[in-house]
Amino acid sequence: MPARHTGLMSKPGQPRVLVVGSANMDLVTRCEALPRLGETVFAQSFDAMPGGKGANQAIAVARSGLADCAFLGAVGDDEYGARLCDVLRGAGVDTEPVRELPGVPTGTALITVDPAGANTIVVVSGANGSLLGLCAADLTRARECAVLLAQLEIPVETVHAAFTAIRESGRGTTILNAAPARPLPAELLAVTDLLVVNEIEAATIAGFELDAVAGDAALARCGELLELTPRVALTLGEQGVCYASRDGARYQVPAARARSVDTTGAGDTFTGVLAACLAADRPVEIALQYASAAASLSVEKPGAIPSIPREAEIAARHAAAYAYSGGEHTAAGTGQENRR
Repeated sequence: MPARHTGLMSKPGQPRVLVVGSANMDLVTRCEALPRLGETVFAQSFDAMPGGKGANQAIAVARSGLADCAFLGAVGDDEYGARLCDVLRGAGVDTEPVRELPGVPTGTALITVDPAGANTIVVVSGANGSLLGLCAADLTRARECAVLLAQLEIPVETVHAAFTAIRESGRGTTILNAAPARPLPAELLAVTDLLVVNEIEAATIAGFELDAVAGDAALARCGELLELTPRVALTLGEQGVCYASRDGARYQVPAARARSVDTTGAGDTFTGVLAACLAADRPVEIALQYASAAASLSVEKPGAIPSIPREAEIAARHAAAYAYSGGEHTAAGTGQENRR
């Protein structure tokens, strides 16, 4: 049954993004080097920080200032769960759909970060794995949102049920951030409008050889993924992002320059801001740039949620990184797709 958490109502005039996903407490250690197989290392610090791909992306949507956001997830009836809901509400996310499950612990993520910002992550699903059986109110929320955004830290059948509801309504866009990487059922891909993946996730879903790609090779890889979904955004870390759609649109957006401190949550920041931009009917290329600008800011601070930037910061970084010059934009693009 849905929890009794109260949440914020939709802001007048703004589209709504519904994020269906996970909420975890991130248990973060910082080490001089990531441990190798069988190795024990000492950490310089330890923090317990709210996170989870779903919660991260919901807060990224809300902080972008472009869309209202509600979060449908599950937490335990414990201190971590209460803290996560407080953080979500404090960021302006509607937590009314959140379920509080007695006797089930809130999800946790064990994260190790090195001085260069690289990390390893192990997730303990906890309550996230019990997010099953969408109720009538959940399905109504799905049908009424402009964008429904989900990830794979919750049961796939829950994502499929939510996506099917919005597809049957004939309105709204479904975005699947297919992380953590796993093979996907055809029935889920059939109701996915936009697939957002990194190289590892793309290789897992489509059976590619895992190798570094950039430029035309990255666009070609995107094109192959179009056999699965109508639109694809392939994130490439420091190489930026490439985008392809079945109507022929192709975009390559370079990464905005940043000084990396901690990459945890950068992909979630990108995906959440991208969803907000598309909900607000921004042109696709601008949406990709804006999301990339947000992600570049997020790697400059430690922690997933604390590093997610706000509207003014994103706008300033976007203007600095993707400025027009002589009428030509710094990002390369072809095709006619301008809107979601």
